[in-house]
Amino acid sequence: QVHLVESGGGLVQPGGSLRLSCAASGNIFSPITMGWFRQAPGKKRDLVGTMASGGTPNYADSVKGRFTISRDNAKNIVYLQMNSLKPEDTAVYYCNVRLGVIDYWGQGTQVTVSS
Repeated sequence: QVHLVESGGGLVQPGGSLRLSCAASGNIFSPITMGWFRQAPGKKRDLVGTMASGGTPNYADSVKGRFTISRDNAKNIVYLQMNSLKPEDTAVYYCNVRLGVIDYWGQGTQVTVSS
């Protein structure tokens, strides 16, 4: 079992910044890919970005240049630094870990961008 705990969501003004964190723990027995997805009201869950262990991040076009994924591999933590936030970034953000062919998900954290 892999456990994911997210933190860092909240309310922010347009143009502001937030940093989300996701800590993975448990039975991690191989290199993992970690990343972020988001789901806005009435929308499907979409990719934000992912990062393989030792790799470079891949981002959705909608967040390129504004969001940055980083990892602390020693602690199995993945971060999502979100800058220049827009109202359309409002969504529930989910941390994801892919271990082999199995996906694990965080509980979700609400990000609201509003004036």
